[in-house]
Amino acid sequence: MRGFYIGRFQPYHNGHHSMVERIAEEVDELVLGIGSADDSHTTHDPFTAGERIMMITKAVAEYDLTTYVVPLEDINRNAVWVSHVESMCPDFDVAYSNNPLVVRLFEEAGIEVRQSPMFDRDRLEGSEIRQRMIDDESWRDRVPSSVVEVIEEIHGIKRLQHVSDSDSLERYTAADESVEKSLEDLDD
Repeated sequence: MRGFYIGRFQPYHNGHHSMVERIAEEVDELVLGIGSADDSHTTHDPFTAGERIMMITKAVAEYDLTTYVVPLEDINRNAVWVSHVESMCPDFDVAYSNNPLVVRLFEEAGIEVRQSPMFDRDRLEGSEIRQRMIDDESWRDRVPSSVVEVIEEIHGIKRLQHVSDSDSLERYTAADESVEKSLEDLDD
């Protein structure tokens, strides 16, 4: 039997990993759909689809499970979303999700959906992990070690911190001062 599990995986973390471990007990093959594959380089979606493929592929290698990692771009049309997923993925028998909209869309399309308890959701939430990365707080214990390696290889923390910088007054003041200094140098 082949299952389907979708997430943004920004980043792939231990909650996702626990879910895959649980799913691996029920299926022979698993399609991992990378949602919002067309988004990257933002605070909400810092990693590219290719980087997320690396994270997932390396992390799930420890399981005795054939996996297919498929990037799925957003189409912003819920009524046809399941058809879009089906057109991009190998056939699957059951979908796994705890997202109420995803559950509803698959059920309306006649696809069996299985849910599971969230794994340490307060600690293992992508937005919390990304914020910890931005703030230089501890995050490595919340993702598989192979994901830490990928994030370090791609300089993901530096990117996330850079894209999260706000256009604060201090930033403009510093830029203005350097422009003023350059203008003063021209007058000399």
